[in-house]
Amino acid sequence: MNSNVSATWIIATGVIIALLYLGRAILAPFAIAVFLFLIMEGFARLISEKVEPVPLNLSRVVSIILVVAGFVAFLALMAAGIAQFGSQAGLYEARINQLISDVYSLFRMDSAPTLTELLLNESGQRLFAAIAAATQSLTGDLVLILIYIAFLFLAQSAWPEKLNRIFPDQDERQRVKDVGDRARSGIETYLWTQTVISAMITVLTYITLIVLGVDNALFLTALIFVLNFIPTIGSIVAALIPPLFALVQPEVADWIPGTAPHDSYVFAGLVFVGVSFWQFSIGNFIQPRMMGDTLNLSALVVLLSLAVWGAIWGIAGMFLSAPLTVVMMILFAQNPSTHWIAILLSANGRPVPPKLAKVANSEEEKTASAM
Repeated sequence: MNSNVSATWIIATGVIIALLYLGRAILAPFAIAVFLFLIMEGFARLISEKVEPVPLNLSRVVSIILVVAGFVAFLALMAAGIAQFGSQAGLYEARINQLISDVYSLFRMDSAPTLTELLLNESGQRLFAAIAAATQSLTGDLVLILIYIAFLFLAQSAWPEKLNRIFPDQDERQRVKDVGDRARSGIETYLWTQTVISAMITVLTYITLIVLGVDNALFLTALIFVLNFIPTIGSIVAALIPPLFALVQPEVADWIPGTAPHDSYVFAGLVFVGVSFWQFSIGNFIQPRMMGDTLNLSALVVLLSLAVWGAIWGIAGMFLSAPLTVVMMILFAQNPSTHWIAILLSANGRPVPPKLAKVANSEEEKTASAM
C-alpha cells in the first residue's frame, strides 16, 4: 500500500513539474501578475487603514497608479542608462579592448582579439539572438501581466460568493479561507519587507557610487534594486555588476590612487568593497530582524527552490521562488499525508510561521467568541 502511495506521489510530482514547465509561457506571467496584484491590494488596504476618510476602492486606484508609475520610472531609468552607455560606446570599447589585451599578456598569450571580433563571431551572434528573443518575450509578457492584473481586480468581488458555493459547509469554508489568508499574509509580508530592504540597499549604494565617481550610478542602482528580489544569487550578482562597470569605465576619479593603466583596477576594487559592504551588512543584520520568521524556510530549501523554479520558469521563477515555496509549505501543512513535506521545507520544523500562527489563533478566537 505504501509503495503504491509513493509511486502515485512520484508520478503526480513529475506530471505537475512537466505541466509547469510546458505551460511556463502562460503560468509564469500569471504568477507574476498575482504577486503584483497582492502588492497593490496590500498597499490599498494600508492606505485605507491609515487614511480613514479614503474608501478602499479609491485606495486601490491610488495603489495601482503608484505601482504602475514606479514600474514606468524603472523602465525609463533602464532606457536612459542604456542610452548613456551607448553615447560612450567607443570609449568603453577601447577600455574593454585594453582589458582583453591585459588578460592575454598576463597568461603570455599572443594575438588578443578585440571586442568587435568577439561579438561578431558565432558565439557573439548567438548571444545577440538570445538577447533579442528575451527582449521580445519580455515585451509580450508585460502586456499579458497587465491584462491579468486588470482581470484579477475585476474578478475579486465575485470570489466570496464562489467560495460559498464551492464549500457549502461553513467550517470547511472557514478552514479554506484561513489557509488562503495565511498564504496571502505570508506573501504580502515577504514582498513588502523585501521591497523595503532593497530600497535601503539601493539608496545607500547610490550614495556610495556617487561619492566614488561611478558613471550612470542611477542605472546601476536600479538594477541592484531588482536583483535583490532574487534570493541569495541576486545579492551576489548585485555586488558584482557595479565593479564590472567601474572596471571598464573610460575615466576614473582623480583622487583614486595608482597610476594608469592600473588605477581602474583599484577603482573597481573600491567600488566592490563599497557595494558589498551594504549588501553584507543589511542582508545579514537588518534583513533577518525585519523578515523574522515570515519565510520560515531553511537556507538549503531557499537555494534549492531558486534552482528548481529557475529551471522551470527561468528568470521569473527565480524572482518568485521564495514566495512560491512558502505557499507550497503552507498548503502541504494542511494535509496529514503531506505535512512531513512542510516540516522538511520549514526552517524550525513548524510549517506555519509564528507570525501567521498568531493571525490564525486570533481569527479562531474571534470565531469562538462570536459563537
